[in-house]
Amino acid sequence: MAALARWCITHRLAAVLLWLATLVGVGAAAAVAGTAYSNDYEVPGTESGRAAALLEEGFAHLGGDTDTIVWHTTGSTVNAADVQQTMTKTLDKVAELPGISSVVSPYHAAGAGQISKDAHTAYAVVTFDHAAADVDKGEAQELVRTAKAAAADGLQVELGGSAIGLTEAKGGHTAEIVGVVVAAVVLFLAFGSLAASLLPIATALVSVGTAYAGIVLLGHVMTVADFAPMLGMLVGLGVGIDYALFIVTRHRRGLKRGLPVDEAARTAVATTGRAVVFAGATVCIALLGMLILRLDFLNGVAIAASLTVVLTVAASVTLLPALLSYIGTRALSRRERVRLAEHGPAPELPTGFAARWSAFVEKRPKLLGALALVLMAALALPTLSLRLGTSDQGNNPQSSTTRQAYDLLADGFGPGVNGPLTIVADVHGAEDKLALDHLAETLHGTKNVAAVSPVTYDETGSIGLLTVSPDSAPQSAATSALVDELRTKILPKAEQGTSLDVYVGGITASYDDFAEVIVDKLPLFVGVVIGLGCVLLLLAFRSIGIPLKAAAMNVAAVASAFGVVVAIFQWGWGSELMGLGRAGPIEPFLPVIMVSVLFGLSMDYQVFLVSRMYEEWLETGDNRRAVRVGLAETSRVINSAAVIMISVFLAFVLSGDRVIAMFGIALAAAVALDAFVLRTLLVPALMHLLGGANWWLPKWLDRILPRISIEPPECRGVVVPGQRAAGVSEVELSGER
Repeated sequence: MAALARWCITHRLAAVLLWLATLVGVGAAAAVAGTAYSNDYEVPGTESGRAAALLEEGFAHLGGDTDTIVWHTTGSTVNAADVQQTMTKTLDKVAELPGISSVVSPYHAAGAGQISKDAHTAYAVVTFDHAAADVDKGEAQELVRTAKAAAADGLQVELGGSAIGLTEAKGGHTAEIVGVVVAAVVLFLAFGSLAASLLPIATALVSVGTAYAGIVLLGHVMTVADFAPMLGMLVGLGVGIDYALFIVTRHRRGLKRGLPVDEAARTAVATTGRAVVFAGATVCIALLGMLILRLDFLNGVAIAASLTVVLTVAASVTLLPALLSYIGTRALSRRERVRLAEHGPAPELPTGFAARWSAFVEKRPKLLGALALVLMAALALPTLSLRLGTSDQGNNPQSSTTRQAYDLLADGFGPGVNGPLTIVADVHGAEDKLALDHLAETLHGTKNVAAVSPVTYDETGSIGLLTVSPDSAPQSAATSALVDELRTKILPKAEQGTSLDVYVGGITASYDDFAEVIVDKLPLFVGVVIGLGCVLLLLAFRSIGIPLKAAAMNVAAVASAFGVVVAIFQWGWGSELMGLGRAGPIEPFLPVIMVSVLFGLSMDYQVFLVSRMYEEWLETGDNRRAVRVGLAETSRVINSAAVIMISVFLAFVLSGDRVIAMFGIALAAAVALDAFVLRTLLVPALMHLLGGANWWLPKWLDRILPRISIEPPECRGVVVPGQRAAGVSEVELSGER
């Protein structure tokens, strides 16, 4: 690390130009290639997957994305001559648009049932040539423009469907701008230097910008979800600014100790830079742990987010030292430079609130530990009612055309029309056809079923299809319950005594299958991630207790963060006020990605906090002093880093994307709890209570474990007479002034 830092400082112009050239080059390639994201929830081997395959085999013309054009009249009915003439012409124009496979009008026999009972709402079914993931955004925008042109006084026209959702602009870059501005303010307050506060921002922007463009290119070679770039940017800005903050803080400490600028930068990278690389590696390993789930949808997310973290770490240990050498002593505030010139080097001592808090925790570990546990448990309670599923367009902002189309259909035809279930059967003879017809009659009388279409057969008569509209919304628990009832009770009875193979597909069924696959594999995934973290901490701190506490803290942070997410997004506490739509289920992939990201973020704080305690323990063998010193010296930096990360994460609520907002709130809550409750309260309280047992390691295990050093001991610098080499006096650590 020292050699790398030395080269970047010596060739600082080359280092900066290399990064800028990479950013421009990758960005240009991404602009030329364009985006190719895909939200493919299909899981091979599931019942909905088999239904989709059978549907594609027998009804290829239905394989494209199906969207709706909905119109609603206020003064007259949809059957009025002028309305019918206007919409018929519009639908004829839509049918001629590129990328459109078919249009089913309610004014034709094939569209019977597409006019509401009060005749004020009607809809047409528009089918694209391709699935939503492959629909050209321009084709979808042309469809919206053509249909919307028919709107007039008393005639409202809206559109819904997956492809239409591609046309709805998100919050632009408002979220990123707000997050960066808030981070800059916090950095300036922490450093008192404009130059020093801008460097972490610049480093993060260059690395995250390069990663964003790289993810665009990645979408052309593998399945990458459309939210992956935003997720990568969210994580990248948070950890990138934090990593740079840690290195700049160490650099400033070196300057205050009298080191030359280049030497201070080299030392910062050689010490804290190693911790940054270690923390970044753990984040990547945790993210790549998603690969064990063997789901294409998550593979792309894992690699995209890992790419962002790799580039932020690389920029922190190469671009940042080059920039630090450019600004020289301006990394210190003007007051700090004057003090250094007048009084010479001096140690940076933990005084004020940090020292007083550390002493306070030492005096009352039982009480404070109990309060922290109660708070974490209370916040985690909503997690017990967690329901995984995928929200529908009824959760979109009220101003969006997809939300308005959804509401019009729900009001006119019932909520189930927004996500019908498809029953697909493999038919082998006349008896099977008779059984399938009887099944349709049975479904008409089934509870929670609003409507059932007639059975349709393919050209060979070997594949049958019927559509079931529930009386509940696609994301509703009642619809999921209906899917279960169909699969476990109704369809097995229909298959008895026949050679029928009947499968349930559709939006809700495919999402439920996706969630079930993830839930089944989640224990293995969590076990691997937590186990890996324990091994890394065991090697770093040579202790059994430290890894076990870290594992427990990670679980507590995730559970409490999910409690907050459930309360806001599933229970709907304030979701409409924040522009996040109505209450709905939690995205099934959120637990996996959250565990991965939070594991890495928690490792940052754990390593930064415990490594200082461990250093003091090795010097003195006094656990109380080790915990007190470690907390006093690191809490301010941890809290500053947490405030920055929380600000960046919360800013993404402004993105206009429910999934990204869910990630933002979940990660912000987890970081806040991790930094302000776990690392600066519960962890030190437990370590005070456990005493020397914190550092216990069986001798036989100590002999066989390899020795690694996250952050090599650094010269503490100038020692004021009467103080220990640790640079902290007992008086200061007791909180007395």
